[in-house]
Amino acid sequence: MSAYRGRFAPSPTGPLHAGSLVAALGSWLDARWHRGAWLLRIEDVDRPRCPPGMDRRILQQLDALGLRSDEPVSWQSQHESRYAAALQRLVDAGLAYPCACTRAELVAAQGARPRHGELRYPGTCRPEAGGLRGRAPRAWRLRLPDDACVRWLDRRLGPQQQDVAQALGDFVLKRADGLWAYQLAVVVDDAAQGISDVVRGADLADNTPRQILLQRALGLAEPRTLHLPLVLAPDGQKLSKQNGAQAFGDPLAALRDAGKVLGLPALTAVTPSDWLAQAVSAWGARIALFPGEIPHANHPQRPAV
Repeated sequence: MSAYRGRFAPSPTGPLHAGSLVAALGSWLDARWHRGAWLLRIEDVDRPRCPPGMDRRILQQLDALGLRSDEPVSWQSQHESRYAAALQRLVDAGLAYPCACTRAELVAAQGARPRHGELRYPGTCRPEAGGLRGRAPRAWRLRLPDDACVRWLDRRLGPQQQDVAQALGDFVLKRADGLWAYQLAVVVDDAAQGISDVVRGADLADNTPRQILLQRALGLAEPRTLHLPLVLAPDGQKLSKQNGAQAFGDPLAALRDAGKVLGLPALTAVTPSDWLAQAVSAWGARIALFPGEIPHANHPQRPAV
């Protein structure tokens, strides 16, 4: 991909807060520095967790900050046929299979319920292990290749590696409740929108190897990744809606706070639009220091650091 295309893809489970603003701003700055397009995608595929009207509130918050999509906003819920077609391609290729296991069964097989992360799937319903054994299918899983050790270069974090088979096993593509799994939806949407660069929070870094395996299975391009620093709550956990994160207030103050998290210097601007204009150059100097940064084909000359 020669043209830079980035995106911000919030889940409308609550308003944007300081943590999600860092991801929005970082992705916007990266697109502007590379003279590329910045797209907004509302990830509302998990409909039961999305209060009515929250998507519109998020768009209003972004508009107040001066962060506006260069193309019409996309909603995941409008593209479920894409996900169904992708799953069918994997099934037809023998790369996806139905699973009858419940979470309780997986917890029992693992011997403990993990505090964080996902349960490792032991392959109980793989065809060569006996398949469904007469049980009703509940979910669909990706059949991992024999070598599921993925290596990739993150622009900020540098070289990364994960053996997905050891860490997670065959992961879910369509959930037992009938909803599409995040991993499949995001890979299909990124490909459909021609996304060249994924810029998001570091808490999503361990999703990358699963998404790379899906991209390879579907014959899709693999975007570059850049995982941003997180805003932490007082208890040291990632700031999130679940631990009481509040919607941000004054736009200029919110941008300044997000810029600090991204490692930008103090800027002299006194309006959000002027602050954003100054921040683009500051971002170019910042990413020049990242260990995995490789100039993009559409990258302008780097500023002096």
